[in-house]
Amino acid sequence: MAQRFLIVGPSWIGDMVLAQSLFKLIKQRHPDSPLDVLAPAWTHPLLARMQEVDEAIAAPFVHGRFDFGARLRLGRELRARDYGHAIVLPNSFKSALVPFVARARVRTGFTGEWRYSLLNDARRLDRNKLPRTVDRFVALALAPGEQLPEIPAPCLKSDRDKAATTLRRLNRNLPSAPVLGLCPGAEYGPAKRWPAEYFAEVAKSKLAEGWEVWLFGSDKDEPETAAVQTLTQGRCFDLGGRTSLGEAIDLLSLTSAVVSNDSGLMHVAAALDRPVVALYGSSDPRHTPPMTPKASVLYLDLSCSPCFERECPLGHLNCLRQLKPEHALAALKG
Repeated sequence: MAQRFLIVGPSWIGDMVLAQSLFKLIKQRHPDSPLDVLAPAWTHPLLARMQEVDEAIAAPFVHGRFDFGARLRLGRELRARDYGHAIVLPNSFKSALVPFVARARVRTGFTGEWRYSLLNDARRLDRNKLPRTVDRFVALALAPGEQLPEIPAPCLKSDRDKAATTLRRLNRNLPSAPVLGLCPGAEYGPAKRWPAEYFAEVAKSKLAEGWEVWLFGSDKDEPETAAVQTLTQGRCFDLGGRTSLGEAIDLLSLTSAVVSNDSGLMHVAAALDRPVVALYGSSDPRHTPPMTPKASVLYLDLSCSPCFERECPLGHLNCLRQLKPEHALAALKG
């Protein structure tokens, strides 16, 4: 029997990509059920590339604020949709408030922040049984105690014509040579960023082989892309801060391979079925791996990692500095 689903989505781009595995599983099991996702507006270009999502609902809340009144108003507005099942992916109290006020009949999520009163299907998280973020997301769509099924990988749609339009805006043509995408930023913090000089060495090697090298990143990543551009004497195509998320998705689809920090764009590239070399330092590839067999994960697993800190607490960043450019180049050739 068809019922309408509401998913309260994550705020991070990478986590939203991983959430598509949940969306896919729901649609496999409930093909006639509409699926809405409540998420920050900046994630909506990503949701637009997921065919499983029927509607993206903007979460009009200021990051870091409770916004109790706004959550009540939105919940009341959504009552008319008569949600049969809401799944709350974030673990905060406030994230469970809208489905409660919207009177979703089943409200599923992991326990946390004293939100038992808001969830009527509260689950305890077993981190050993569910080590990956994607496992945890998918498990919330299963019956309690049900074993994880084969998890469908994220798969984003792209548009070559829109990519061409974006390139024309930037006075560039569609590439005639292989393109290496480099993603040197990571919004979480410096402890997730491979040194710019290492990205530059990889870029120089591929430029010498006749490849184009495109640098991807948001406006917050402009210092990182600009540093790589400077170190390569301006020979890359620096897209840092020059594209929207939707445009970046289309342009990433044109790449022949991508080297990236553990970031949202890394997960986007994986979901576009691009060969990805994923660089992990302070984070853990056992927790948030790229969901593609075409990925090569580079991770040293030092005694001090993963620390999950924004900046290296020891001041040396060995987890990334000891990952040399030749390691990434070997992975590209492999």
